[in-house]
Amino acid sequence: MSGGKLLETLSGTRSPTPPIWLMRQAGRYLPEYRAIRATTSSFLEFCYTPEKAVEVTLQPIRRFGFDAAIIFSDILVIPDALGQKVWFETGEGPKLEPLTDPAQFGKLSRGRLPEFLAPVYRAISEARKALPRETALLGFAGAPFTLACYMIEGSGSRDFAKVKQWAYSHPESFSVLIDLLVDAIVDHLVNQIEAGADAVQLFDSHAGVLPEEQVFSWSLEPMVRIAHGVRARHPKVPIIAFPRAVGPAALMYRRPDAFSALSLDTGLGAHWAAKELQPHICVQGNLDPIMLVAGGAALEREATRILDKLGHGPFIFNLGHGVVPQTPPEHVAQLVEIVRNWKPSTE
Repeated sequence: MSGGKLLETLSGTRSPTPPIWLMRQAGRYLPEYRAIRATTSSFLEFCYTPEKAVEVTLQPIRRFGFDAAIIFSDILVIPDALGQKVWFETGEGPKLEPLTDPAQFGKLSRGRLPEFLAPVYRAISEARKALPRETALLGFAGAPFTLACYMIEGSGSRDFAKVKQWAYSHPESFSVLIDLLVDAIVDHLVNQIEAGADAVQLFDSHAGVLPEEQVFSWSLEPMVRIAHGVRARHPKVPIIAFPRAVGPAALMYRRPDAFSALSLDTGLGAHWAAKELQPHICVQGNLDPIMLVAGGAALEREATRILDKLGHGPFIFNLGHGVVPQTPPEHVAQLVEIVRNWKPSTE
């Protein structure tokens, strides 16, 4: 079986030293990534060129020996595949032609998805062949609420007021969009698994803008439906949930029927997570990405603190969000060494 230590941990086994991978580990902080990115005119073209996607997926594994690679892609390939216009502006991030009326939903079609996203699945297949057997390959997707945020706002936003107003005022039409996204995400994750992904992660990056009751309705419940849909086809493939910035509402995501692990953002305390989450589900996280920029003694202290709190149960070391572009690669190497050399002070 491919996937080694990471898959064992996702099954609930504690490793003497936790596995480690980092969100956005293939990215702009690596000079070898920037060199390949410079050869491609647009970001989406980069995502849809399998040989380039494979190469940048493998770069951090070659350099740091992480326990998992995550396929180089983007959460917005789903709206793109459904038929919404998506592009990336340099220095500004993603742009979409915003949905302003439920009548536009009829123009979105998941029938295009398998063919449209075939380059992503080809990249997964090639990356799995190129990776060491013990290195897990992760596929991923954005969760429905986060995708809906971009699809309705047309870009990132500080408060996602348009999305929330639509969800609160017209829940029936909003649920039509969520339902379409649930089905499309199940398709996308199943296709990634069938191409060779060993596990998958669901990113609900904007769940934290919702109040608790709506977190349940628009984040948790659709994510559970997706997990059940994927598990109906591939019952043994682990699913990691990442509902970012939901605070204590993370307790609702302790759902072993749906998720194999819960990824923690920086705002959740490691001590609290060890007490409230880890007895029920494997946890992943949650170093502040800026601590990785700082490096040195500060990085060693904080990484060791997290390890001391969470390393006694099923735990995957990761960040509370993605690697930022200004991160020195040598600090990533320092972090890997800290995790690999950690010894529990008490059992």
